[in-house]
Amino acid sequence: MLEIHPSYPALASVAEKYPTHRGSLFQTYNDILLAQQWRDVQVIDLGKCKRGALQGRRPRTAADADLLLHIVPCSLAESISLAWYDAEYVFAALVNPPSIYLAVVSDDSSIVYYKLSSGIVKPSI
Repeated sequence: MLEIHPSYPALASVAEKYPTHRGSLFQTYNDILLAQQWRDVQVIDLGKCKRGALQGRRPRTAADADLLLHIVPCSLAESISLAWYDAEYVFAALVNPPSIYLAVVSDDSSIVYYKLSSGIVKPSI
């Protein structure tokens, strides 16, 4: 029934190409667009990873409002290893951003975001 939701047309091409991941993509897209009010949200096809990702900017009131951020949605039921995120897959497909967010969507539609960086990065204090 996702097809009748008003936000579905923006996701349709990637959601139909990777149907096993469309639920987490749909939930994450609506969360960052409607609840978190991100701007310039676009859907990206991560061909090698066989799933979609999202990119956009936080609201203008955020400290990092001008940064283009990337989110890769997945389901809590998926088994994902750090090797999957290495340079050959996700980071390379997104042209090596400094970090990406992994959005883990559970069956009750709650979402937890994890910030991942390529290599070892000193945490900010």
